[in-house]
Amino acid sequence: MSQYGPNVSNVMRARGALDTQTWVNRTDPRARVIAAVLFACCVITLDSFYALGFALAIGLFLLVSAGLPAASTMKKVLTMDSFIIFMLFMLPFTTPGEVWFHVGAWEATKEGVLKAVEIALIANAVVMAMLALVGTIDAITLGHALNRLRVPENLVHLMLFSVRYIDVLKVEYFRLRNAMRARCFKPGNNLHTYRSIGYLLGMMLVRSLERSERILAAMKCRGFNGKFYLISNFHFQKRDRIFSLIWLCLLLLLLASDYFYG
Repeated sequence: MSQYGPNVSNVMRARGALDTQTWVNRTDPRARVIAAVLFACCVITLDSFYALGFALAIGLFLLVSAGLPAASTMKKVLTMDSFIIFMLFMLPFTTPGEVWFHVGAWEATKEGVLKAVEIALIANAVVMAMLALVGTIDAITLGHALNRLRVPENLVHLMLFSVRYIDVLKVEYFRLRNAMRARCFKPGNNLHTYRSIGYLLGMMLVRSLERSERILAAMKCRGFNGKFYLISNFHFQKRDRIFSLIWLCLLLLLLASDYFYG
């Protein structure tokens, strides 16, 4: 008997046609998690643009292989890029080296531009691989896979409960916000607005604690003892061994290309 969620086979079948049409989604979730972590650790050590371009190509290939919708997936990638775009724009002007061009009184260095391109390639390659390998695993299956990989149970519990109840907290937030609007609250840059937002956050915290106590009591009434039992187990099949072998060869090829072209 194992832990974390309902029957894995039922969960995997419920995920729909995506799982039955792509080899990525048919691969053992444990192998996909390990592959994503190893890929990220490998890519962040690369210096050669040949190797980084190869890593980005692998990320794009995984996205296509996973059958992810192009528009929403690229939107997620661009959202990640928006967090680092300011740093990328500043690097050419803050990194010492050979001056490449000028923007007004600012001098942009060749080393800074190359470093910005390198960081952008690393970030996009890792995010694409993560979206394809890990982002296509549902929360319950991911929690079970992490438990099988000996991740601490408390962290797995925290992840599963967070995913399960984040929408509940979102509904609670909108309920409180609508109540404030019904009382003609209009946000502004004043003390009343700051005080009202503080009250909103305080009520969210209080109601979250009350709800968590009620949920825990209900789960204990149903025999919950701190473990989620699972009927079926993962099975590391032939395709998973082939995937692991090919992935290991790709990582070695990445490191070798970085060594020879770096």
